[in-house]
Amino acid sequence: MKKTILTGLRPTGNLHLGHYFGAGINYVKMQDEYDFFLEIADVQALTDNFNDPEKVRHNVYEITMDLLSIGIDPKKVHIFIQSKIPEIAELTVFYSNLVTVSRLFRNPTVKNEVAQKKELFGNNGESITYGFLGYPVSQAADITAFRGEVVPVGDDQLPLLEQCREIVRKFNSIYGDVLVEPEQVLSTTSRLKGLDGNEKMGKSLGNAIFLVDNEETIKDKVMGAITDPKKIKKDDPANPDVCMVYYYHKLVTPEDDVKNICSECKKGARGCVQCKKELIKNLNNFLEPIREKRKYYEENKDVVENILKEGTTYAQNIAKENMKNIKSAMKIDY
Repeated sequence: MKKTILTGLRPTGNLHLGHYFGAGINYVKMQDEYDFFLEIADVQALTDNFNDPEKVRHNVYEITMDLLSIGIDPKKVHIFIQSKIPEIAELTVFYSNLVTVSRLFRNPTVKNEVAQKKELFGNNGESITYGFLGYPVSQAADITAFRGEVVPVGDDQLPLLEQCREIVRKFNSIYGDVLVEPEQVLSTTSRLKGLDGNEKMGKSLGNAIFLVDNEETIKDKVMGAITDPKKIKKDDPANPDVCMVYYYHKLVTPEDDVKNICSECKKGARGCVQCKKELIKNLNNFLEPIREKRKYYEENKDVVENILKEGTTYAQNIAKENMKNIKSAMKIDY
């Protein structure tokens, strides 16, 4: 019997190459190995986008089309909308009794994200909302509502999963062994750098290549990518290891060509403009099959809506059954 795996994506924007190489490739592989629940986490997206609900609603469908376009098979993966599962909200309330406010403030992932959102939560987090501070509790509800046994995570998300485990252990110590303590599957791909050399590619950082970007957009972005600042003239030797153009060549360019690029760069035998033009071509070749598949879903929105409806209905039924056991253990199955 396949183990149950659960992961989620916040619908705050389209998927970019960081999502694809950091998670998407693994999702496509895992859909054959697990009973896969994939949550479109619109409620969590609202914790820091509460003032822009239309953005979240729009991206529920955008991100679903992105997932389908990279090879997620709705016959193998239950794609569902978080807000359509009331049991998640209910469990969040139950679990909030098992976590102290100070513990939530100590969560490294929460602390880092609050520091990045000073315009929303203040310079020292003094304006943090109850909803955002408590989103690790909501994530624990996401996982346990479907008896998730495995959760794919990156290193930066491990504190969130550990918080979930703490909640599960506390709950089981009080009410009996009802909840499953999930294990992690660590991403084998390190976080993708942005075109500007930033250690993180992000929607809000303006340094990302999105799966929906057209050829002209790709050209504009790559031509502005950071290269070795010490290379002034075309025939100056350069260090490819500090060049974002070379960094992306390693992702989408054939291995033998990458070796030649590296060698020529070090010898000063290639210019940055030539190198960027080759990357533009290779990126577009890489993205074209994804664009073509996405075009089908853009022209058939009813197919996307039906996929979400079917996945959500299945998830609702599983969550309802699990909630019966949880409420029985808590003596509130009136």
